[in-house]
Amino acid sequence: MYMIESKGGAITCMLLALLFLGTWPAIMTLTERRGRLPQHTYLDYTITNLLAAVIIAFTLGQIGPGRPNFITQLSQDNWQSVMFAMAGGIVLSLGNLATQYAWAFVGLSVTEVITSSITVVIGTTLNYFLDDRINRAEILFPGVACFLIAVCFGSAVHKSNAADNKSKLQDFKSLETASSSQIETDRLAKGKAKEGTADFLIELEKQRAIKVFGKSTIIGLAITFFAGICFSLFSPAFNLATNDQWHTLKHGVPKLNVYTAFFYFSISAFVVGLILNIGFLYWPVLGLPRSSFKAYLNDWNGRGWSLLAGFLCGFGNGLQFMGGQAAGYAAADAVQALPLVSTFWGILLFGEYRRSSRRTYALLISMLFMFIVAVAVLMASSGHRK
Repeated sequence: MYMIESKGGAITCMLLALLFLGTWPAIMTLTERRGRLPQHTYLDYTITNLLAAVIIAFTLGQIGPGRPNFITQLSQDNWQSVMFAMAGGIVLSLGNLATQYAWAFVGLSVTEVITSSITVVIGTTLNYFLDDRINRAEILFPGVACFLIAVCFGSAVHKSNAADNKSKLQDFKSLETASSSQIETDRLAKGKAKEGTADFLIELEKQRAIKVFGKSTIIGLAITFFAGICFSLFSPAFNLATNDQWHTLKHGVPKLNVYTAFFYFSISAFVVGLILNIGFLYWPVLGLPRSSFKAYLNDWNGRGWSLLAGFLCGFGNGLQFMGGQAAGYAAADAVQALPLVSTFWGILLFGEYRRSSRRTYALLISMLFMFIVAVAVLMASSGHRK
């Protein structure tokens, strides 16, 4: 199997993981805003997410002099570590599923800020002690503090932007009371609605799959915090799977390599995602329309984007774990600075924060600056696993 042995190689894996893991949520949000049911999108996503793990396992898990390789470990008596890996996959799947609905309520940027910050605060602390403190605490925990400051800025950004949107919509009492003739007249007079305007927000609401007008953002924030708790547990569980800190394996049984652990991790995530989303097809939540498995199979609108999102997430998670195994999983949590990437996509693709107030822009810049500092500090704390 291929081994990452240098600090530079580990940091490269982390940076690529940051790019991939910050991009796939934007793609999922794009499909939802174009009207595709999230159940359909997530079912496509789960397929390629698992496929990415299989590709990694049969390539990087098999090449090179490192032993034991992926196929050899499939027949070893390592079920205890396999259970830890699969537990990590379950909580990650639940977290990813929850964020898919949270994005609609509170926006891509704020969702990523809150979930990633919770992940770093809890997950990094757990990983630091599980890894026997191989990361430099005097550097690591100031980085965690930067994430805490970032989440405070993120909450302020959400509150300020919500107030901005409310102001934009003050001429429309609600989507239902705004007459279709009024909206149509505005469209003819102004052409396509400009991003950040009240007309744009109303057009988006009519097109998207999850309707959010008139619903409390408390629902979105509750879903977001639940997702953050789930995300904070998957990396420590994977750490236990690959390093057996609790000594659950029998004497002489090799520890799971990162590729085998990631394979089992992805299988459990696939099964949970498949079961829950097939259930949501027939018993939808949050007012979504009822669908069916046949309708899902016939829905090709946005399928390519959904499959791409699964690949990006799968390869992103694999790179994160490869970097974490080499330099410490606490340092690898730097990839949770997803808002650095997702905010860029949110502004570029979805017009988030367009025509917002100066206060919102100031808070947004402050938030992004703190994430940049946090990434630099966490990566600087990278250690070397012996």
